[in-house]
Amino acid sequence: MKKVVIYTGNLCPHCDRAKELLNKKKIEFTEYNITKDFLKMEEMLKKSNGMRTIPQIFIGEMHVGGNYELQALEHKGKLDSLLKN
Repeated sequence: MKKVVIYTGNLCPHCDRAKELLNKKKIEFTEYNITKDFLKMEEMLKKSNGMRTIPQIFIGEMHVGGNYELQALEHKGKLDSLLKN
């Protein structure tokens, strides 16, 4: 199973939805709250090519995007295979 990293912030309903999906699917993930950690915010900006919205989600080295993109992968049935390959 590939490592999943999600960059989040405080009071973020899109972050909550993304984490709910990952938890529902029993997918372990590492969460970094960028409102509490400036270095992680810089890391997120670098890894996501300057994307500032949260959440920003990574599966392995792949930048998935935000909650909408994560939900779309699940809806299309592509999330599980992406996690395994």
